[in-house]
Amino acid sequence: MVVIRMARGGSKKRPFYNIVAADSRNRRDGRYIERVGFYNPLAAEGVEGLRIAADRLTYWQSVGAQLSPAVARLVKDAKPAA
Repeated sequence: MVVIRMARGGSKKRPFYNIVAADSRNRRDGRYIERVGFYNPLAAEGVEGLRIAADRLTYWQSVGAQLSPAVARLVKDAKPAA
């Protein structure tokens, strides 16, 4: 099954997450099919902290991909701003 989830990057105590479409059997930070966006929880004021390609997200959902709970929360929070 394909799942849209966050893959952690960045350095120690400076997280950066790629929002990716990946096979659910792969590791969290392992191989993925497509990068759909990113999330930077420590983004400074005036710097973009969240970007999601809405067209790619709807495509993956249309072919049966499931959102992880964390990504579902980010998508819900991003909707009013977009």
